[in-house]
Amino acid sequence: MKQTREETLLVLNKMCKNTLMETLAIEFVDISQDTVVAKMPVNSRVHQPDGVLHGGASVALAESVGSAAAMLFLNTKDVAIRGIEIAANHVKGVREGFVYAHAKVVHQGRTTQLWQIRIVNEDDQLVSLVKLTTLALRNQT
Repeated sequence: MKQTREETLLVLNKMCKNTLMETLAIEFVDISQDTVVAKMPVNSRVHQPDGVLHGGASVALAESVGSAAAMLFLNTKDVAIRGIEIAANHVKGVREGFVYAHAKVVHQGRTTQLWQIRIVNEDDQLVSLVKLTTLALRNQT
């Protein structure tokens, strides 16, 4: 039986319990045919000392949403997803509010996947552009 969009979001968010995603308050908020979206609050927990969003927090958000998208769109239970390369360009600072990461597949192979993750602010302005390569490892049973 196929899950609804809401059920899938619930499963993704439940998987975040007791992980870095919970620490950063990352929440999955939308899924479409080819995109997964997560949001993260920007506050002192993810700031650099000068009060702007830390690039490392942005990269953690991007890898989280990209890896979740890889798991979801491969649509198989017999693989574990691992990020194997990530590159980010940070183009705009954010001091407060939320940022939203939109992961969209560029290449979806059985073993490797390439994702583009656009991180935007609440006004849909580009904050970071991230490229993530994921690897699907077959589970050993």
